[in-house]
This record gives sequence, C-alpha cells and structure tokens, in this order.
Amino acid sequence: MLAIHFGAGNIGRGFIGNLLYHSGYETVFIDVNAEIVDLLNEKQEYKVILAEPGQQEDVIKNVRAINSAVNPDQVIKAIAEADLVTTAIGPNILPLIAGLLADGLRKRADESDKPLNIIACENMIGGSTFLKEKVYEKLSEAESAQFDSQYGFPDSAVDRIVPNQTNADKLMVKVEPFYEWVVDETKIVGEKPEIRGITYVQDLVPYIERKLFTVNTGHALAAYFGYYFGEETINQAMENREIRGLVEGALKESGEFLVKKYGFNAEDHANYIHKILQRFSNSHIVDEVTRVGRSPIRKLGPNDRLVSPARQYSEVVGKEPVHLIKGIAAALLYDYAGDDEAVKVQTAIEENGIEKAMETFAGLTPASPLFNTIAEQYRQLKGKK
Repeated sequence: MLAIHFGAGNIGRGFIGNLLYHSGYETVFIDVNAEIVDLLNEKQEYKVILAEPGQQEDVIKNVRAINSAVNPDQVIKAIAEADLVTTAIGPNILPLIAGLLADGLRKRADESDKPLNIIACENMIGGSTFLKEKVYEKLSEAESAQFDSQYGFPDSAVDRIVPNQTNADKLMVKVEPFYEWVVDETKIVGEKPEIRGITYVQDLVPYIERKLFTVNTGHALAAYFGYYFGEETINQAMENREIRGLVEGALKESGEFLVKKYGFNAEDHANYIHKILQRFSNSHIVDEVTRVGRSPIRKLGPNDRLVSPARQYSEVVGKEPVHLIKGIAAALLYDYAGDDEAVKVQTAIEENGIEKAMETFAGLTPASPLFNTIAEQYRQLKGKK
C-alpha cells in the first residue's frame, strides 16, 4: 500500500508517518526542504523517540521523499498511484498544494476510476473540506463531478504534542506518548483506510471542538499566561500554581459548555481535562512559550481556540467565562518581538486602541457581552506588568 504524505516536518514524520508505517504503508513524503528530502531518500528510515522516562525508540522504515519544488511531475505520478493521501503542513500552506494535488488527481482520473481519500491532518476545523475547496477551484464542472464520485476528503481531528526540537540526527523526532486521530467516516469514498490509531466517527464536530477547545485552548493559554508571568517553557509555566489554576479554570469553563452542548459524560470530560494538564506538564517535552504562542492573530480569530469557547460558554451556559476572558486579554498583551503577528497586534493596539483591535482580530463588537469585560481585563493585566 502506498501513502502520499504532504509535509516531512516533525509532525508528519513523528505522528502521521509513524502510524502509516505501522499500518503497512510505504510512505512517500512530499516537501520542499531539500535537506530532509535527501536524508529520507538516503536513509529510508528514521527514529521516533517517546518523551517519557523510558525514552522508547521506534524505527520507521519503508519511507522515501520527493521535493515538490524540484520534481512536481514525480508528485503527480505518485498521487495517481497512491492508496491514500494525507497532509500535515499547516492550514496556511494547504492552498499552496491545491494545484499540484489537482493535477495528480486529474492524472489518476484519466488512468483509472480507483477511489482515493485525501485527509488533511491539521490544527483546524474542516481542514480536508478546505483543501477540497481549493482543489476544486482548479477544476472544470465536468472534472468536479467526476472527482465527487471518485475522491473523498474526510475531515479529521488530530492531537499529538510534537515540540520544536533540534537533534544531531536531523530525521529523529521526539513526540509525546499520547495521540488521537479521529476521522469522519461519512465522507470516505470506497473502503475505509485501515490505519492503526484512527477512530472513525459518524459526527466529527463534537470531537473537533472537544480537542480544539481543550487541548489547543489550554496549550495557547499556558503559552500566553506563561509569557505574561515570565516563564520560558510550557512545562515551567504549568509548574507555576497561578498559571496552572488559570489554565485549569479556563478548561473547566470550555468543558462546561462542551458537556452541555454535545452531551459528553461530565466525569469522562473532567478526566480528559486532567490528562491534558498532565501532558502540558511533561518534563520530557521542553516547548518554548513563544513557539506555542506564535501566530496570535490566527489564535485570536472569532472561530478559533480563545474567542469561540468564551462566546459559546456565554451563549450555552449563560454566564461570564472569567478565566477564558483573562486568557484572551493575555493573548492581546503578547508582545514577543520575534513574532510578526504579535508585532502587528501590538502596533494596531498602539495606533487604534484595544477596542478597535478586538474588532479587527477577534471579530468582537461592542454588542458582544464579552467586549467590555475583555477590554477591562486587558487594562488590568497591562497595569500589573
């Protein structure tokens, strides 16, 4: 079985590529990083180390790579022959591979009617659907109709902490032991891919929101509160009792609306939160708060991990989300000079004020019940810096 995976970075190798190998696939990584591509083709294997006391080592074999910038025709050919296509490249890069993917799927459709599923494994809601939209922008009406019958773009929710790292062995990846990969089986075309570690579900939305508003929300808040209080890494931040209390409080708020909205078992969800907090505290994963907190404009978006759970808590529970509001304020205070988005947010606040910045970046208006409270909390936190 042949899997084509876009993205030979740490997540691609340490998470998705790892599971594909253990499910019997030959994996072809598609990337523009010439050094990584060449190393994969030279060694045809790499190591994955679990970030735990035992430091268990796993050797991932049966891999090769194609540099899509140099050999796009090889990528097109590989897609035409694949049994599965996956991605882990970041939401902003998905549109950049749409043309190449469309060409590969077009060649495949010309040569056979064999079905294929394309699964975007990204930290976003509806990643595969978004990729499909970008691919279909390259198609004619006739091609779109043919693609609908032959190709599936099932959305997925993925979860595994793979910290930023620099290793002497440039292919080696350190990952946390925990992982989760949930896929919407209703959008599968043909047979479901047999992949060890995938959970297929009929309704993906509850699992996406549970993950996004627990793991991603908590991780971001640990970063922004950590930065505010002068901590350098996520695990150090979680050792700070005040930060841990703020993060836990926010996750209890998001959990309250998730349980009410989707009918999750309250005790099970409380255990899920506890497990997440333990993961953030893993001393074997050293993850800088500036890496986790990067790109605050995206994270402050109206449908993303900070504003959306605060708004939904207000709507579903009918109360004010105290900890989530404080987290949004901390994100608006994030002024790390090495982050272009952070600089842009701070410049906007300086030039136009916090209220205008909230409208611009968080999609919040004065009509929102959160608006004034966030602005007030921002000023309080800023006054204490």
